[in-house]
Amino acid sequence: MKGKRAFSTLWFTVSSMLMSIGSLHAATVTVTPPRAAVTVTTQTQQFTSSVAGVTWSVDNIVGGNTTVGTITSSGLYAPPATAGNHTIRATSGTSSGAATIAVTDLKGILTYHNDSARDGVNMREFALMPSTVTTATFGKLFSCAVDGAVYAQPLWIRGLSIGGGVHNVIFVATQHDSAYAFDADASPCVTYWHVNLLDALHGGTANEKPVVWNDVGNCFGDIYPEVGVTGTPVIDASTATIYLVSASEKNPVSSGHCSNTSATFFHRLHALDLVTGNEKFNAPVIIAASAPGIGVASSGGMVSFSSQMGNQRSGLAEVGGKIIVTFAAHEDATPYHGWLIAYAASNVQQRVAVFNTTPNGSDGGIWAGGGAPAIDAGGDIYVTTGNGRFDEASSPPHNDYGDSIIRLHSITGNTPNGVNLSVAGWFTPFNQSSLSQNDTDLGSGAAVLLPNQSSTTGPPHLLVQTGKGGVVYLINRDNMGEFNTANNDQIVQSFSGLSGFWGTPALWNNNLYIGGQNDSLRQFTFSPATERFTASVASLSTHVYGFPGTNPSVSSQGTSHGIVWTIDSSLYGYSSLSANINCSVVPVPARCTGPAVLHAYDAANLTMEYWNSAMAANGRDTAGPAVKFVPPTVANGKVYVSTRTAVNVYGLLP
Repeated sequence: MKGKRAFSTLWFTVSSMLMSIGSLHAATVTVTPPRAAVTVTTQTQQFTSSVAGVTWSVDNIVGGNTTVGTITSSGLYAPPATAGNHTIRATSGTSSGAATIAVTDLKGILTYHNDSARDGVNMREFALMPSTVTTATFGKLFSCAVDGAVYAQPLWIRGLSIGGGVHNVIFVATQHDSAYAFDADASPCVTYWHVNLLDALHGGTANEKPVVWNDVGNCFGDIYPEVGVTGTPVIDASTATIYLVSASEKNPVSSGHCSNTSATFFHRLHALDLVTGNEKFNAPVIIAASAPGIGVASSGGMVSFSSQMGNQRSGLAEVGGKIIVTFAAHEDATPYHGWLIAYAASNVQQRVAVFNTTPNGSDGGIWAGGGAPAIDAGGDIYVTTGNGRFDEASSPPHNDYGDSIIRLHSITGNTPNGVNLSVAGWFTPFNQSSLSQNDTDLGSGAAVLLPNQSSTTGPPHLLVQTGKGGVVYLINRDNMGEFNTANNDQIVQSFSGLSGFWGTPALWNNNLYIGGQNDSLRQFTFSPATERFTASVASLSTHVYGFPGTNPSVSSQGTSHGIVWTIDSSLYGYSSLSANINCSVVPVPARCTGPAVLHAYDAANLTMEYWNSAMAANGRDTAGPAVKFVPPTVANGKVYVSTRTAVNVYGLLP
């Protein structure tokens, strides 16, 4: 009996050990984070397992390889040189857990609305798709605080050597005349540099500060409470330089009346080193220009640029070694003209071109709801103008282009509108006079260039543009149609598509996405076979966007997994009526301001909303106070949203 009891005890002990070992091998394995996004070659990702001693693999290849990326025994993944999606697996005995990782080869978002065509598309986004953009998998990750409102689109660059390592970086500029370089991925936010564009190192002088809101304009508080950097900068990756324009005033002595001050006003073009924030290429330069003309505020047959009257609202552009800067007015306060002024990128002290839109008239600002000039493959520049004098079609012409789309070509020599830029084509709607009289700017929207067409049923080079009137214009860039007194039949197509629009539509996979004021986001389909848009809407969002509408961006993996990202900025302050109080006053009552709301839609069907920043419980994803006109920036599995107090960063939840 004694021997049997000993044997039973031994057998129970061995059985328990075997069961424990079996349980160990059968333990559930989980991998953290469950999903991630990195850039090719330089950005690594650390994975961890809930079970120790696991074997790591990539796409079922133990340790991975140079094609799919490699992973160490401790779970550190290093991406390959090519983009794609991969499965990371941790295996322990017969159990394993998996995670997904997206690798992008996107080089950067270096300019307004992503590229010189201004289509707003990132086709190299591998992490964001319907399955990953849900309240369970996507949300606000962190914020980068700033010292003023961000009216400019954040710009993003891949793999910059900065801060003692190689990092993806976002660049942000504020109305307080500051510029920042932030780590695009680090949480909490990491600042690599922050510069004051008005200090001595950046060309500022004593007693100089951002422009006080009621020292310019008509006291509407359109940009409030200060005006500094408004237009989206542009980055030249080849020289690691970011170009941006600051606005400032020296010794303000406000009389209490709008645009009535004895201060001295400045606009400066800066060229900042991406790594240090220091000026380069002989920057900054004080912006100044003149053109022949007898228009408003002319003297001696010349019209001169006024920094006090000028509003640098549009994004900057770069073409052929030139930095393009455009101007309109603050709240249509007169006298003013539309200006395009170009400087040499390698030496900004060299002004290389000037174009005045209304040298013998007035107004005609280039502002485009914050959009930037479009640039074609040949280097021609496309700008849209707002309300102003138009008399180019009169006899003799007087070279004034209010409410027009203008194609500008580089030449050498003087022109009726300035120097070194000639009008190579233009279009003006037949009802231009009515547009101007009723403040229905054609130029509240910016032009978007379509890809080259090959159907031979129509012209190969097209652009699309919409303004406050809500008419969609499809223009042959090689023969823009000029002016017809009766109708717009001389252009490829026009149709009434929406309510008034401020900004730049997105164009992806032959679909146009555009959101007018007090209107849904709308999708219109373009047929390459007929080279026409279907005038009836293909789909529209359930959500209605208040004033000023919305400026969408699109992310996709080539022509698949398209997501339309856009911001409801209707609570930006100036005209918000949601609080049932008068918000059209300044100072703006605190209850008038509200958060920006980021939305994500199926690009094939806008009735399908995947996610928005108001969906999650307890305000988890709430953005900062809204600013108008600015589109979201989408890169490497993240979405960057400008607000009055910070840049909010959304992405894959850990």
